[in-house]
Amino acid sequence: MASLDAITLRQLRALTAVARTGSLTAAAEQLGLTVPAVHAQIRNLEGVLGLTLLQRNSATGGSQPTRDAETVLEAARRVDITLERCVQQIAAIKAGHAGRVTIGMVSTAKYFAPFLVRRIKELCPDIEIVLREGNRASILLDMERRAVDFAVMGRPPRQPSVAATPIGPHPHGLIAPPDHPLAGRKVTVEELLDHPMLSREEGSGTRILMTSYLESHAEGRMFDLTIMGSNETIKQAVMAGLGLAFLSLHTVTEELHSKRLVTLDAPDLPMVRQWYLVHDPEIDLSPAAQKILKLILRFQGAFLPVPPDSVWGSARRDVAKRAR
Repeated sequence: MASLDAITLRQLRALTAVARTGSLTAAAEQLGLTVPAVHAQIRNLEGVLGLTLLQRNSATGGSQPTRDAETVLEAARRVDITLERCVQQIAAIKAGHAGRVTIGMVSTAKYFAPFLVRRIKELCPDIEIVLREGNRASILLDMERRAVDFAVMGRPPRQPSVAATPIGPHPHGLIAPPDHPLAGRKVTVEELLDHPMLSREEGSGTRILMTSYLESHAEGRMFDLTIMGSNETIKQAVMAGLGLAFLSLHTVTEELHSKRLVTLDAPDLPMVRQWYLVHDPEIDLSPAAQKILKLILRFQGAFLPVPPDSVWGSARRDVAKRAR
């Protein structure tokens, strides 16, 4: 059995050139080699395969491939096609037109991540997008391990140092079922604290923001807090009347539009922060990752869901419109 290691591209191309031109002399001229060099490449290939690959063409006096050589020539054509595709793909990767880009998304971002990916794929169909979803701590760990090219989050870390660019407004508010006794009127923080609060786990960006808000307004009062594992569970619990929740309004946009949930008119709410695109400035992004990063910045938050105007109040409405 022939050893594949002994077959070379030079041998295959010498045989292909003779088959195409009809003579060793013409093949040598086309390849920029001497006739003996071309003859040697083909003899070596015949020795590896144990076959006669060329025969004399009595009509032209040149050389033509044998029947056995046709199988080898077909393989040579396939090799050339594969290598050509490889070169094209590498060129596309270098130019940023192809490749794989992994984006980290905090859990709250999953409510708009599919729309973001769709817009990216419309403009960059040959770039594969991989989403890694997790809580804030796990996404930061993914960045440290270089498991993601960059991440979308609401609160960039102070350490380690990262490059963080705002990509759109990120409103937060207190949500309740529409029949809640606090719904539909201005409420004080003291009234809020008389009701149980539902929250994500400690360390989540939303939990940190909620705790900061309540502590800054509660003047030392304790509040009843129940921990739940996901935004979806919290939404269902609020609709079931188990308590109030401080959430990103991007997680409840559909429920607010359908009026299954309402926002409470509490002091300094809605609280508008920013979504950020975050990456490690010490890491050289691939051309594809650089292209996607610039593309997301160019969208200027147009992929973000827009809560109803009614939840903003007149002072915030201009911010909501800019997010469209």
